[in-house]
Amino acid sequence: MAFSQRLDLRQGQSLVMTPQLQQAIKLLQLSNIELAAYVEQELERNPLLQRDDSENEPETSDYSDAGENDYDKRDNEEFANAQNNLDAPSEDAYESDGPSESAIAAHGSSSAGSGAGATGQGSGRGGGEDVDFESILSSEKSLREHLKDQLAMAGLNEVDQLIAAQLIDETDEGGYLRADLDQTAEMLGVDTEHLMGVLTICQGFEPTGVMARSIEECLALQLGELNRLDPAMQTLLENLHLVAKHDLHGLAHICGVDRADVLDMITEIKALTPRPGAAFAGDAAQAVVPDVFIRELPYGAFGVELNSDTLPRVLMDRTYYGEVSKVAKRDQEKEFIEECAANANWLIKSLDQRARTILKVSQEVVRQQDAFFVHGVAHLRPLNLKTVADAIGMHESTVSRVTSNKYMSSPRGMFELKYFFSAAIPSTGEGEAHSAEAVRHRIKSLIESETLDTVLSDDQLVDELRGFGIDIARRTVAKYRESLRIPSSVQRRRAMRQSA
Repeated sequence: MAFSQRLDLRQGQSLVMTPQLQQAIKLLQLSNIELAAYVEQELERNPLLQRDDSENEPETSDYSDAGENDYDKRDNEEFANAQNNLDAPSEDAYESDGPSESAIAAHGSSSAGSGAGATGQGSGRGGGEDVDFESILSSEKSLREHLKDQLAMAGLNEVDQLIAAQLIDETDEGGYLRADLDQTAEMLGVDTEHLMGVLTICQGFEPTGVMARSIEECLALQLGELNRLDPAMQTLLENLHLVAKHDLHGLAHICGVDRADVLDMITEIKALTPRPGAAFAGDAAQAVVPDVFIRELPYGAFGVELNSDTLPRVLMDRTYYGEVSKVAKRDQEKEFIEECAANANWLIKSLDQRARTILKVSQEVVRQQDAFFVHGVAHLRPLNLKTVADAIGMHESTVSRVTSNKYMSSPRGMFELKYFFSAAIPSTGEGEAHSAEAVRHRIKSLIESETLDTVLSDDQLVDELRGFGIDIARRTVAKYRESLRIPSSVQRRRAMRQSA
């Protein structure tokens, strides 16, 4: 077999993202608190950037671009191209050149009126330090994040997920629920008994004792987990004021045990954790600040506006840029100044574009879920990312990033944007899709109407649902049935025979 050497030339395209696009994708996912930390880093690193403290803030729903010079026009074209890439899946983004290095006018300022989500540092030339996103995105999970991770795995329906998310958001850093349940139930449009059922599920999350409404309930949850919540211990918990007074005689009399047993019970209580959330990162101590406000308008519609307090305002000092450009002599100095100018200009435009994107997505979510805001959580409609993305002309990956860690304050409470998205079951005809919750309700109704002779298997349930225009697989029926804690058809038939 002969061997030979040769030189081949091939031309091709590689799927490589520019530093700006990589940062833009990451910044879309940042919460307003994390974004503020990022912008603070940029203000310290870039001498051409300064905070915009002007009092005349533009309307959050109407942005106007600053006047453009030659530098801005060229950079706007590149920014628009990057935005097109941002609206595509990240793996489809091709490498492009960095921002233009043309001269910037020596006078005036470019400002991010109310932006968010800057791409900041990272012209194609890589002269500055990389932004440490890992230090901004805390490596430690907060209590809320830990609870929401468990919520995602709890198998709750969409309505109960939204209720649980609201309760989690009203849990303080110590792990205690600080909500008036009657008011929360009224705000969400559900009855208090339903809300209590969801709370009971949430109180089964780790750490044990979390989302209790009092120290007594917190300790009771922990003792229940240890199988130590007997009547005597329950009575002791109801009289903790006597424990504080060290009234052992009174406690022994009330609990119906002797003094030695009381001491043992108190020792058990002292071994418990009165603040189950204290072991987590301190992020949960920070109040959730909404990114968007929903206002009910007089004619029955809803208005959407951005929270200007969460939108960092920065501008580029063009006067200072002109001064330092004149005194820069060495190529390295000129290169640094040009890179700072390019990054500042990119940051400003990115802040504005991020704000526009959040507003656009929020407006479409409110339009799609208007019944929820009018009637309550039971009227959530099936909604997926693609529906919103198609309606506003963006890619669903962009919508997904925008809805992450963004909160909406409405007359019905504060909700994370992603909780307005729920599964949809396709229709067999040309009708509208069915929400997963509606399908669960239909399955439950069919099973409740069974007799001993008409017990329905999962396959038969599929056929029955198809008669209602619901196209669903047998395994999905089984999953929904199990989530409702309904046994199989064999077990149901056996139970009916035993009770007959």
